[in-house]
Amino acid sequence: MLRPLPRTHAPLGPEGAEILRLITQRRFPVRLTVHANGRRRYGYWLPFDPATGRGGCYVALPTGECDALHAAGRIVLGDALVDPAKTTFTVQAAARSTATGRSDATPRSEAPGRTRRSGAMDSGIFRHALTA
Repeated sequence: MLRPLPRTHAPLGPEGAEILRLITQRRFPVRLTVHANGRRRYGYWLPFDPATGRGGCYVALPTGECDALHAAGRIVLGDALVDPAKTTFTVQAAARSTATGRSDATPRSEAPGRTRRSGAMDSGIFRHALTA
């Protein structure tokens, strides 16, 4: 009986490895914006850090390197948010299967038998309660 062999990936360069690390950490959600004219831009919001005095801005990632990661199957695009001028996708690391059947990219809260909490923090959308 033949079994499928694991998909091998070409080795990453230092820039590709750093981008994949940023996407995998999910500390700052990475997004892909595709403008109406076809221009593509990967990036994330870097919050202001009062200790260093840096941040409070968008950080663009190298489009060519991110497109190569996407073409190699190392990152995947999430649901599209469409408006007339652009389409925005969330970017996540591709799930890798392990011997246990659970993917490396699957958070523990999504393991079988557990329920997932509200996705408000994951999607970067914060809901505020209005008080009277």
